[in-house]
Amino acid sequence: MAVPGDVLLALSVLGLAILFALLGGGFWLLWLHVRLRRAGMEAERALLARALPSDADLPDVCVQLPVFNEGAIVQRAVRSAAGLDWPRGKLHIQVLDDSTDDTAEYARAAAAEFPGLDIQVLHREDRAGFKAGALAAGMAALPRCQYFAILDADYMPAPDFLRLTMRPLLFEPKLAFAQARFDYLNAEANELTRVQALMLDGHLGVEQATRSWAGHPLPFNGTCGIWRRAAVEAAGGWRGDTLAEDLDLSYRAWLAGWRGTFLVSVAVPGELPDERRAWVAQQRRWAKGSGEVARRMAHVLRGAWRFGPTGFFGALLHLGQWWSTPILVLTALVAVAAGIIHPSAGPSLAVAGIVLALGAEVQAFLYWRLGNRLLRMPPLSWPRLIGRGLMLQTLGARLLLRNITGIVEAIFARQSVFQRTPKRGVSGPGQ
Repeated sequence: MAVPGDVLLALSVLGLAILFALLGGGFWLLWLHVRLRRAGMEAERALLARALPSDADLPDVCVQLPVFNEGAIVQRAVRSAAGLDWPRGKLHIQVLDDSTDDTAEYARAAAAEFPGLDIQVLHREDRAGFKAGALAAGMAALPRCQYFAILDADYMPAPDFLRLTMRPLLFEPKLAFAQARFDYLNAEANELTRVQALMLDGHLGVEQATRSWAGHPLPFNGTCGIWRRAAVEAAGGWRGDTLAEDLDLSYRAWLAGWRGTFLVSVAVPGELPDERRAWVAQQRRWAKGSGEVARRMAHVLRGAWRFGPTGFFGALLHLGQWWSTPILVLTALVAVAAGIIHPSAGPSLAVAGIVLALGAEVQAFLYWRLGNRLLRMPPLSWPRLIGRGLMLQTLGARLLLRNITGIVEAIFARQSVFQRTPKRGVSGPGQ
């Protein structure tokens, strides 16, 4: 019969093996990025150069602006949406307002500036389903519309946003959504916004772009994209039982046979949190929401088998990454206990941990470097990138304990209130 020390040692080895496998998956995605980048960007350029149908043949599009106590910027959001280049009779704008303040009045005042445009202010008395509930209510209020663009209130699309982002949906009938890349209005505001921009460049330029090029399941980013009604309905509609309603719907649509695409070259600038408290709350919400979807990982992977190795391993890599934090924490605790009981195993466990840490460090900087090179001209110099990367890791280490509480709540299915990230309404230049 195994003694407790042997069990702890076996668990340590198992945890390290899983972490190394996840690390290897991350390097695999980097390799795919390098291999597919040129062809992916050429295909995107060709797609965006295709001619649209005449205005008379273009479909109705609804721009949804979900807001909650965002009176400071809702008027700017309405004006920005009203400035989109789309046939006036086929452009609809919905302000999906769950506010408890006077945001709705500001929205109505902005709507009155455009008497010839269909702008609805839908003010709900409660926040049932949070953002997902608001989006679902908006769809129900406009049954004849087949395409819904979602823009958080702080994002300011260029006038050609719809004409560019609608192209994939019009030419590819099995496309559930087209996701534009969000950009940053205030990337240089302070050190916190600079490191966020670097982190998001890695996510958008490497993770999202590569998943799209490789045919992996692609998560919607919650804003700056357009959904096809048929895909939303086939997936069961928007659901408010998770803080990551965008990720949840993305996987349900994928399992229903739909897919998404990511447009690297269509950028929509928005606002990054410039205060640490707001950023920490945002990251915790993302961590918990992703965990709520990752808890359903077994169900997703069972359905993923029919999409072959590409779909299965793409989903496994994506959802499996969320489990790296709880597995890392548990493995570290178990390995320390195993090393105390079995001193002879301590050096081997320590070496494995050091190799794992160095591999994760190299991987992180490669993600940031490749993402920054794809999205920024000129890219950051290596000294600046290293400095910002180290600062990001320092902030991330401080954030870890806060995120762990969200992870635990996600694992045990504890419900939370959806807390929107505060917006200041900045209008500064991007990075």
